[in-house]
Amino acid sequence: MVSKDQRRRQLAREKFARQQQRRTVAQHKAKRRNVIVASTLAVVLAAGAAAYASAGLAGGSDESDKAASPPSPTTAPDPCRQPAKGSPSQQTWKKEPAMSIDTAAAYTAKLSTTCGGIELKLDAAKAPHTVNSFAFLAGRHFFDHSRCHRMVDQQIFVLQCGDPTGTGGGSPGYKIPDENLKDPRLKGGVYPAGTVAMANNYDGKHEDTRNTGGSQFFLVYQDSPLPANYTPFGTVTGGMDVLKKIAAAGTRPDPKIGSTAPNATVVIDKAAVTKS
Repeated sequence: MVSKDQRRRQLAREKFARQQQRRTVAQHKAKRRNVIVASTLAVVLAAGAAAYASAGLAGGSDESDKAASPPSPTTAPDPCRQPAKGSPSQQTWKKEPAMSIDTAAAYTAKLSTTCGGIELKLDAAKAPHTVNSFAFLAGRHFFDHSRCHRMVDQQIFVLQCGDPTGTGGGSPGYKIPDENLKDPRLKGGVYPAGTVAMANNYDGKHEDTRNTGGSQFFLVYQDSPLPANYTPFGTVTGGMDVLKKIAAAGTRPDPKIGSTAPNATVVIDKAAVTKS
């Protein structure tokens, strides 16, 4: 006859076995989710539908395993205000705008966002096509009322903006060439904090996927290990505290973009470029 103590021990063992089984199932689910997160990091800097497999983020590198960490959960409240009234642009153009900037002049940009102002110094001399396009789009209100749709806070630390569709697949309809990829600031395979760079569709293998920048750009808020494949065309000169505030609110998976989005409501109410 089974004693009460033996029965209690048996029930405890069965309970432990059930807990272990649930834990194993949860771990398998988490592993699958993490693989999805890792794969989305591989396309984090894609300006359109084409996937980019960065050597530092996926494929034949230990970094791909490290990148499998899920987005850090957060309960922080939204630190940003509601967007100004207005709708994102639906304009597109068939070809890159004609060169209209003075490459010997200094240009600055101001992004008035729902989270605060972000000021940029643009490098027209080293990235003339990119700065010319950025100024052209800003002048036509292309960036106004657009959401900064993607944010990554694992392994690389970037906020990506410039897509009025908010899907990661939007563009101005034309492509611009890669520039300034040998900038000495990119030494050691790192885009330093404060870098402003263009996203593109380069897949890491085929040369015909280079020179595919459009309107999407990213702001690096913490040193990020990335290969020098993205045109650096400016520097954040004001508003790093704004980027840190956005980062502190954390990220969430967004199936619509196949990556992670900021928890904060980050919308560019107005973008303006000034020649100084």
